Amino acid sequence: MSAVYLRRVNEEMGIIKTLAVCSDVAMAQRSTRPTLYKGYRFPPEIISRCVWLYYRFGVSLRDVSELMLARGIEVSHEAIRLWTLRFGTEYARRLRRTRGACSNIWHLDELCLMINGERGWLWRAVDDAGEVLDILVQRRRSALAAKRFFRKLLKGLRMVPCALVTDRLASYAAAKAIVMPSVSHLHGWRQNNRVENSHQPVRQRERGLQRFKSLRHAARFCSVFSTVCNQFRPGRHALSAPNYRTLMRRRWGEWDVVSETTAFAVAA
Repeated sequence: MSAVYLRRVNEEMGIIKTLAVCSDVAMAQRSTRPTLYKGYRFPPEIISRCVWLYYRFGVSLRDVSELMLARGIEVSHEAIRLWTLRFGTEYARRLRRTRGACSNIWHLDELCLMINGERGWLWRAVDDAGEVLDILVQRRRSALAAKRFFRKLLKGLRMVPCALVTDRLASYAAAKAIVMPSVSHLHGWRQNNRVENSHQPVRQRERGLQRFKSLRHAARFCSVFSTVCNQFRPGRHALSAPNYRTLMRRRWGEWDVVSETTAFAVAA
């Protein structure tokens, strides 16, 4: 059923509320709402903007709710949490489809996560440009875990690198000898700094979330968060101000395409 969205202003509080009011004209018109948002009463632009705010900046769900309230939109933090679960994964999947070819040198590393008093390991691979290729959260960092991560990389990227750069963990050499025996392996002093630096945004969000609640929570969040970082953190230090603005406008337009909205139509 179609609806007409009206805005009601509370004169005393200065709050603008968005109301969905059905009318004969709206019911007679054919809905142009994307099927991705079928069953959700909020406009797709609001959903897209909330998901982007949560993953792009170090803010909590309640912070996003407050930011939207400042714009006159009342939405609960629980609704935003459900949106991030439902649409964040779908947006990230569509963004990964549009990703171009990566370099043929992969940097791999693992990050320790303390979850409910137990250790978990976030395996991460980046290319020469620092773009995250893929992640995998596992309980161990054994040779079996390394093989599982290698196979996920090969399946997702559909290419074989010419070199792997890792630290001196023995699991990498054991897994590479089985999965990618012809690929050269580099593990010299400080050669793996690029991927180790890529852990910093995850550490910052981990502190904001007061640690991950489970391995599944860590895997789900880091998968979407890494894709959003690839999209909206293009390496500001290497770009001039005009080039950076042009690039960001293009990437906002790409976000509108994958989210089937016009949330950034003015900026793009």
